[in-house]
Amino acid sequence: MTSAFIVARRPADVAREVERQRKSGCTRFVLRPFDDGAMLDQERLGAARYAAGLQAEVELEGHSSPAAKSVEGSGVGATHVAAVR
Repeated sequence: MTSAFIVARRPADVAREVERQRKSGCTRFVLRPFDDGAMLDQERLGAARYAAGLQAEVELEGHSSPAAKSVEGSGVGATHVAAVR
């Protein structure tokens, strides 16, 4: 699995970076948190998920979610990890 570390701050920039990395073959994207998992980071995660597609894994560095475990085992084929507050 090829991973990309995303440090863009604005959601639109996150989406562009994820799309660029996806075209290079990345299937896992880790976003550096800027807002300790709060609103800005959630918006960035949404942009990354949309750009990455269903088969990619997207997570916020240092944060995990109980919901992510249920998605993993659901057979959906994609894992999205996000901070939940």
